[in-house]
Amino acid sequence: MNVIITGASGFVGKNLLKYLEENQCNSIGISLRANWKLSRNFDALIHLAGKAHDTANTSADEEYFKINTELTKKLFDEFIESDIKDFFYFSSVKATADTVDGVLYENHSSDPKTPYGKSKLLAEEYLLSKELPTGKRLFIIRPCMIHGPGNKGNLNLLYKVVEKGIPWPLASFENQRSFLSIDNLNFLILQILKNKNINSGIYNFADDDFISTNKLIQIISKTSGRKPKLLKISKGLVISIAKLGDKIKLPLNSERLKKLTESYAVSNAKIKEALQISKLPVSAEEGLTKTIKSFQTK
Repeated sequence: MNVIITGASGFVGKNLLKYLEENQCNSIGISLRANWKLSRNFDALIHLAGKAHDTANTSADEEYFKINTELTKKLFDEFIESDIKDFFYFSSVKATADTVDGVLYENHSSDPKTPYGKSKLLAEEYLLSKELPTGKRLFIIRPCMIHGPGNKGNLNLLYKVVEKGIPWPLASFENQRSFLSIDNLNFLILQILKNKNINSGIYNFADDDFISTNKLIQIISKTSGRKPKLLKISKGLVISIAKLGDKIKLPLNSERLKKLTESYAVSNAKIKEALQISKLPVSAEEGLTKTIKSFQTK
């Protein structure tokens, strides 16, 4: 099987490229920064390239729409005219909801609030508006927070807090969150590629279990050989400090507080039903432990 990947130099792209090669897929990465054209004789196109959500809010809004929306439209138009059979668009759960009340399913009524989410949704809507030629498939993938050895982000921030012996000061916030290990992401993509009976559509990608931030601190502590230190400070006080951080750039600001404490539970039932599996190969805790162990070698 021959696969083209855009954004192959990123964290997901590097891992997926390697995984597909290890599983007898001929995979190549292409850059959309220069002049490009889709190669012939390929079976699938996986579009990972895009502008990620800037939590510091320093990016101009038009950058999201230029890269996430317009570039995706151009690439999909090329795909329609090509001989390639499968198109995977990596969107985001943020294309449908910035906050979640309960559990997020694919049929959620989309109402993103950020330029990032809006740009992803506009791309989704364009893809879905086009009539697919016979024999082609379109998969809109909505992953939640992706992690794995070698990546950066809030998991690394939490690890540093635990490693320094600092008590977790946000323990008064109870939540349930979904994560996605790179191992499960790779597995799902390969299974869809191999199974031609999977129908086109929107699919959430997430690990099987929901994990609270407090539970995450306990996992990090266990992996690091430390006793978990959970400090319950008044929610009101923490929120006030975060608002101050918005103005004078403290380590904690409102956006980061939201990411660390909000609930964001995502269902992966649809893709598991399509693949006729009951669970993914790596549990949420196993995946997180693997990622956290990678921080210890740095």
